[in-house]
Amino acid sequence: MPAEIVVRPAPGPVHNGTVSWGARSVRCALGRSGIMVDKKEGDGATPAGIFALRRVLYRPDRLTAPATRLPTEAINRDDGWCDDPIDPQYNRPVRLPYLGRHERMWREDGLYDVVVVMSHNDDPVVPGRGSAVFMHVARTDFGPTEGCVAFARSDLLSILAACDARAVIRIETAPT
Repeated sequence: MPAEIVVRPAPGPVHNGTVSWGARSVRCALGRSGIMVDKKEGDGATPAGIFALRRVLYRPDRLTAPATRLPTEAINRDDGWCDDPIDPQYNRPVRLPYLGRHERMWREDGLYDVVVVMSHNDDPVVPGRGSAVFMHVARTDFGPTEGCVAFARSDLLSILAACDARAVIRIETAPT
């Protein structure tokens, strides 16, 4: 049972990463600015630190609930996530339509077919310290994210199958 999922930078562009859990290690995509300790809204960085895995969201029209011991919840067409630092719902799920700045969770590109909500900036929420930092499905070219950690869908599902409520993701700034 991996109590820890470890993400590290990889050679090449700053958005290249590797993730290890148990005896496995695979490629992942990071934010366009790489990994930073001092994450700020809109900086394109993946935050360094150790984060709990809160719950798994998934598109029920594209897959069944992932096999995991983490809480799971289906994404609905009217689900959003507030990314507006001046909004009282900053870094929280919202119901669409929503007046504040937000992103849609129901996406056509498949990146949010499986989403893991991490504990980054959620207890307490600090305006401007970053929002919607998730684990999710990577683009086919493993291009950069806006600050999330993205995986091949099959790898993300394998990680989730090995997780329980105690699992954490540790995001490191440099290889050790």
